[in-house]
Amino acid sequence: MDLAPYEAAGLYDPAAPDAADRLALLEHLEARGVSVPQMVAALEIGSLHAAATDNRIRPGRAMSAAAVADEVGIPELLLRRVTLAAGVLLEDDDYRESDVDTFKLFAGGAGMFGEEATLQFTRAVGSSMARVADAAISLFLVNVEGPLVQEGGGATSLAEAADSAVDSLEVIPSLMAGLFRLHMQAAISRQRSANKSSGDPGMFRLAVGFVDLVGFTPYAQDVSPTELAGFVESFEARANDVVASRGGRVVKHIGDEVMFVEADPNIACDIALRLVESFGGEAGVSPHAGVSFGPLVARGGDYYGSVVNLASRIADLAVPGEVLVTESLERAASSGQGFGFEPAGRRQLKGFAEPIPLWSVTRSRPAP
Repeated sequence: MDLAPYEAAGLYDPAAPDAADRLALLEHLEARGVSVPQMVAALEIGSLHAAATDNRIRPGRAMSAAAVADEVGIPELLLRRVTLAAGVLLEDDDYRESDVDTFKLFAGGAGMFGEEATLQFTRAVGSSMARVADAAISLFLVNVEGPLVQEGGGATSLAEAADSAVDSLEVIPSLMAGLFRLHMQAAISRQRSANKSSGDPGMFRLAVGFVDLVGFTPYAQDVSPTELAGFVESFEARANDVVASRGGRVVKHIGDEVMFVEADPNIACDIALRLVESFGGEAGVSPHAGVSFGPLVARGGDYYGSVVNLASRIADLAVPGEVLVTESLERAASSGQGFGFEPAGRRQLKGFAEPIPLWSVTRSRPAP
């Protein structure tokens, strides 16, 4: 290995205390085809050990936006709109040969559903993929790189671990394909239950609930980042498990709040109560919830409308440990399902012209 180019580029100093580890790292990177300029660029951002894996994540030769658009068969302006819809900013020369097939899929979708509708779908997919990517990075940093650093592992060990992590990315498309089919089946069942009485295929009649944590802000200020992360992960895990165990869907987590939907108003009440019960008084934090029922507009994997706004507003009104529901939900709920509804007065809510009658829901018998 000729070290002169590496020394000239500032990548290697034989007199440095970590010279042996740096040499091993350079040999590792050179064996994987990483050029000296690429190493320098990685070093400048503090990620020399990841120089090889960065190349592998998006393989193929660099291409201009115009060249990719020509290969795909769409105007360059549309290509850039698709890229931004996916939530990604790419410079003109930062496209890759491997991107061509991805954008061809968009072109096929646009031919079937129209450009604007496919762009909207791309935004939903891009947002979800961004979360998956962030979760994958956190998984690696917390469970692999962090322990390696704490144990005194060198840069070469980190590079080898990063290589193994990128190898594991190959299984994710298959995993996502299987999970997508499971969720697609659940979504179709939910859609059939939720809009069977609606003449508009974009309207769903669903119960929507919000559960958030009273006291979370002061708690977050008093604990370490590690403790806070553990608490948030526990809240999200329990929320997902509770909602999924009753056949509902978690629409999104918003900090210390979770939004869910469910076609059956009785099950929605049970989900809200289970979430409140599962976090009751933990670490000085108490949940409260609001649930409403009615027509929702479904777009891009999210739900909109006055029913959603109402559920969010009444969740804020509920006292710790309480689940407030609207008149529409109280009327839609079936008797004999193990719930009791107590009038909670009429409340004037922001954005609503008339006071809204509310009920507090409790269990009339223990949860099964």
